[in-house]
Amino acid sequence: MNIVEKLGLKLLHKTDPENAHNLAIKALKYGMTPNRKVYTSKRLRQNIAGLDLLNPVGLAAGFDKNAEVIAPLLNTGFGFIEVGAATPFPQEGNIKPRLFRLNEDHGSINRFGFNNEGMEIIANRLSKRPAKGIVGLNLGANKNSSHRAIDFVKVLETCGEFIDFATVNVSSPNTEKLRDLQGEKALSALLTGVMETRNKLRKKIPIFLKIAPDLTNEEISQIAQVARHTRIDAIIATNTTLDRTNLKSKHQNQTGGLSGKPLFKKSTRVIAKLANELEGNIPIIGVGGIDSAEAAFEKIKAGASIIQLYTALVFHGLSLSYDIAKGLDELLERNGYEHISQAVGSAIEDYL
Repeated sequence: MNIVEKLGLKLLHKTDPENAHNLAIKALKYGMTPNRKVYTSKRLRQNIAGLDLLNPVGLAAGFDKNAEVIAPLLNTGFGFIEVGAATPFPQEGNIKPRLFRLNEDHGSINRFGFNNEGMEIIANRLSKRPAKGIVGLNLGANKNSSHRAIDFVKVLETCGEFIDFATVNVSSPNTEKLRDLQGEKALSALLTGVMETRNKLRKKIPIFLKIAPDLTNEEISQIAQVARHTRIDAIIATNTTLDRTNLKSKHQNQTGGLSGKPLFKKSTRVIAKLANELEGNIPIIGVGGIDSAEAAFEKIKAGASIIQLYTALVFHGLSLSYDIAKGLDELLERNGYEHISQAVGSAIEDYL
């Protein structure tokens, strides 16, 4: 992180968190953020779910909710980015304040509630995205929808031709009863419908499923079974948690989903358990508390093929993506791995 980025973060931390986030989006729009090439090497390049990735470091959904700054984000060092979540109709989300920094814990709590401008506006922006770079969309459901499973299909139908992958998000804790869709029967029906819709698109994009960290071993096993049955292309593990164990910050008891460093161990355990169930048949995208190359390496050893981050950017800036990719390449070399795939799942037992 250079001095300009350090000063920028310092100023943003003196601002209300949601206002700071909006200022970061504006800074990207006006070219006031780091412009770095994607760090890559023979060790890091891989094909996951049909996507040719220059490096395994992705931006998680939630940062660019409305697909406003795709081009600038693709120039910050990420191997791939995910925008959204998008819902069929625009919605304001939950009342403010709804985003809280946990400075002492290097985390955050949010209860946004899928605030976004709706699939039509987002599809229009996606249609104008750069041809180069891998861009995915997080699919969401409207809060007042009478049939949320259909909402995912609608968004995919509208936006599918403009994206490289789509993520079915049934794990946000901020839309009431959304996580109920993670149940075996409901999830199977939902994913079957989404996959049928995907197969009708002109471009057959991969479909990912994003799951919660607050799952029992039995629930993880059921999700793995449904994933194999429906033939989805990857699982993102994990979303935010409702757990508040060992937090120190003054906002620790705010309702919403907790992300960042406090989530690291919990999400990594879910990755390992899921990897143990899937036995390499479906790739895992590791998310939760990644703030360094070492943390990314832990996720990979636990069973993740690639990773995503978001909250760490609040504390380390956008240049973190480049730093993690470069550092991960060095760690792989230092540990005797000729390719990242050799490290995937190499320490699953440590987390079971």
